[in-house]
Amino acid sequence: MAFKSALLATLATAGLVAADGLNTRAVAAGKKYFGTEISTYVMSDSAANEIAKNSEDFGQYTCENEMKFDALEPSQNTFKYDGADQIVAQAEANGQIMRCHNLVWHSQVPSWVSNGGFDNATLIEIMQNHIANVVGHYKGKCYAWDVVNEALNEDGTYRSSDSVWGRTIGPAFIPMAFAAAAEADPDAKLYYNDYNCDKPGAKATGALGLVKMVQEYGAPIHGFGMQGHMTVGQVGDASQYVENMQAFTALGIDVAYTELDISTSSNDFEQQATDYATIVSACQQVEACVGITTWGFTDKYTWINNGAPLMWDQSLQKKPAYDAILNGWGSSA
Repeated sequence: MAFKSALLATLATAGLVAADGLNTRAVAAGKKYFGTEISTYVMSDSAANEIAKNSEDFGQYTCENEMKFDALEPSQNTFKYDGADQIVAQAEANGQIMRCHNLVWHSQVPSWVSNGGFDNATLIEIMQNHIANVVGHYKGKCYAWDVVNEALNEDGTYRSSDSVWGRTIGPAFIPMAFAAAAEADPDAKLYYNDYNCDKPGAKATGALGLVKMVQEYGAPIHGFGMQGHMTVGQVGDASQYVENMQAFTALGIDVAYTELDISTSSNDFEQQATDYATIVSACQQVEACVGITTWGFTDKYTWINNGAPLMWDQSLQKKPAYDAILNGWGSSA
């Protein structure tokens, strides 16, 4: 009997250890998720996909390219959902949340849109039709959508010359897109997503103005996604990130790190770990920072060349950043 009790106690303890992870700790700290970007080619790597499927580390997925305009509507009114559906199905099977990404962006627009020579009214119809179809297809499956992506220049002004949307429709395409997404799925959280807006500055100020503009139009906007593409040794103190997030949450919206990676060309993995912990600390200090998504999880699959920006190395072994994030959230209890 004593042996049986000891065995059960050992198994219970082992279960607690097995149930620990980046997402488990983030949720215990009061956040909605810790997540990762994923692609179908990562899913085709069985060893990498086993890591991605572990919901104790990753409670949320974002598609890398599979939900972008050129992937989903390569020709007008022809929608191809196969790749994105595979990712959504895996998330559903493992109880993981989908942050869906993205609906309107100046990049990865199919040539039939960018070179179509459409006038203002026609391009608006194309955008609204795309949103209605895509968001409608995934209605009830996406916790959040990055509705508009990277609509700002570095000085905080609106893109025009390199954006078919901004050039043809003007900034009004932004609230129009949010309104269309809300109509297609009223329960989804709707985000504006951009890079180099992590700290106070001209672009962050422009993003604040964009949020206010959408609100003034009467369209729903629920969050701001800070991409968080950073470099080791340049991250600095958590206070600047807290101040910046609080400026957005003061507008009544959530914030999230949506594409976090911290590049190191010198393989300074200890400083990288410290910098990841800084971002975790900043998110912890802001109640309306709902979670962190890293742009991938292994250096084997990253968009950054020679930067080793993630928590697992190219051999799928954990780096110091993993434990820094894990411990940065605090206890799992």
